[in-house]
Amino acid sequence: MSEVKWIKLSTQMFEDEKIKLIEQMPESDTILIIWVKLLSQAGKTNASGYIYLNQNIPYTDEMLATIFNRPLPIVRMALNTFRQFGMIEVDENKFISIANWEKYQNVEGMDRVRKLNAERNKKYREKKKQLQLASPEKLDDVSVTSRDGTDIDKELDIDIDKEKDIKDILSGKSSDAPSSKSENDDIPYKLIIDFLNKVAGTKYRATTPKTKGLIRSRWNEGFRFEHFKQVILVKTKEWLHVPEMNKYLRPETLFGTKFESYLNQKGGGSFDQDSAPETDQYKGLF
Repeated sequence: MSEVKWIKLSTQMFEDEKIKLIEQMPESDTILIIWVKLLSQAGKTNASGYIYLNQNIPYTDEMLATIFNRPLPIVRMALNTFRQFGMIEVDENKFISIANWEKYQNVEGMDRVRKLNAERNKKYREKKKQLQLASPEKLDDVSVTSRDGTDIDKELDIDIDKEKDIKDILSGKSSDAPSSKSENDDIPYKLIIDFLNKVAGTKYRATTPKTKGLIRSRWNEGFRFEHFKQVILVKTKEWLHVPEMNKYLRPETLFGTKFESYLNQKGGGSFDQDSAPETDQYKGLF
């Protein structure tokens, strides 16, 4: 996934109550530098605010101390402070994510890029129009070429593609992902995977590209959260206590090509809470 080239820092940043409290702490300057470095690292990772070495390996305190070139005790103090203040979240697998990551997306930068590209495309179109007026009979069979010998139509297409790629990167989407209306929808990846983890006792992550791709495919087919919930409940009831089958309580199986058949499975009913493990992980889910 491409990295985000810019992050947004508000000029009001130092008026935030949390930042003011940090400024009163020992090593406050170093802690604030670590905060900015975390934001930058989240932009490089470009995974909806998550920060990790790769999709299977989270950063440890020691790794971050090395990457940020700051003393390990101060890095640990900074991370603990950020977590207590709700500035970062750390999941059960030790993956760090920036809370409210959308605040730091560079929407203004994206707008500037779009305006520059729009102006450039406008100039190309004007040049093409002028050439068409000068020799309209030749334009039916040949493309319009600019003075530097490049095809104007191709340049227009390239600029439009570049604009789209930049917009996708700044909005947190991979530039090679398929473009569709549903990409702009609010697909609840985390809600779906959290539900699966709680019901089936698994530890899948909503940020894994393959998992997101499976959910997105079903979402594009018109299925919504209640459908994912029903499939999870039906197959968990059927497979959870069957040793040779419970390994298939995974996104690859549940959200794959058999999703609709699972959804319409007869006799699925609702999940039997009495058959669930004796923990509180099922409370509030039914």
